[in-house]
Amino acid sequence: MNAHEIDYEIYGEEMQFVEIELDPYETVIAEAGAFMMMDQDIELTTIFGDGSQQQESKGIWGKVLSAGKRLLTGESLFMTAFTHVGQGKRRVSFASPYPGKIIPLSLDELGGKIICQKDAFLCAAKGVSVGIEFSRKLGRGFFGGEGFIMQKLEGDGLAFMHAGGTVIEKELAQGEVLRIDTGCLVGFTQYIDYDIEMIRGVRNMFFGGEGLFYARLEGPGKVWIQSLPFSRLADRVLRNAKNYGGGGKGEGSILGGLGDLLDGDGW
Repeated sequence: MNAHEIDYEIYGEEMQFVEIELDPYETVIAEAGAFMMMDQDIELTTIFGDGSQQQESKGIWGKVLSAGKRLLTGESLFMTAFTHVGQGKRRVSFASPYPGKIIPLSLDELGGKIICQKDAFLCAAKGVSVGIEFSRKLGRGFFGGEGFIMQKLEGDGLAFMHAGGTVIEKELAQGEVLRIDTGCLVGFTQYIDYDIEMIRGVRNMFFGGEGLFYARLEGPGKVWIQSLPFSRLADRVLRNAKNYGGGGKGEGSILGGLGDLLDGDGW
């Protein structure tokens, strides 16, 4: 294996974190801001890109190019590397950024490549390459919810994605088709054919409340689907922010603020 061989354990239900166990001189890489806690003898280093062998072989310009590509996915120029520099076994933990599930991926068992939404990557064993995947289909780029750029995880080690709500893994056979909400797509293996498909019927398109397009995925391969996309959660919070500000019992009722007044909360 080119990637470091790491062990792990995932804790929690709704707000999970993953604990990585490192042997001496093993390293795990993570997105900036994902760190939760670590034992002594673990050294933190800020690096350009992901520090993979693929990147290192291209020299300084390879590092700069890799870091620049990360900006296109909305991530930081830098990643953090955590290396065990002592003796025995040590542990470092990384937390999920919002309620959901952490998904462990053994890349060597998944064909060596996973394509995922731009903010799905959490951490991985050193040696896993974290890059970008350009969409060659105009419809998918404009209407797929992720634009023309998604993340790709390549290598033969362990990587971890994070998604919102409950996560389900679907195995699609050759030619089998699955249609899902574009925001619910977390990731898929490299041989999945991913495209978008317009919802049929004018009434469904404009009054169905499900947008204009589905994500269409055709096998063979695996697909990961989330029940609560962060964009959906954020939209609900923003739309109801004025109600939360009042903190009254009339939220969502026909009476609204008048209900709070009658209940005595408005005085």
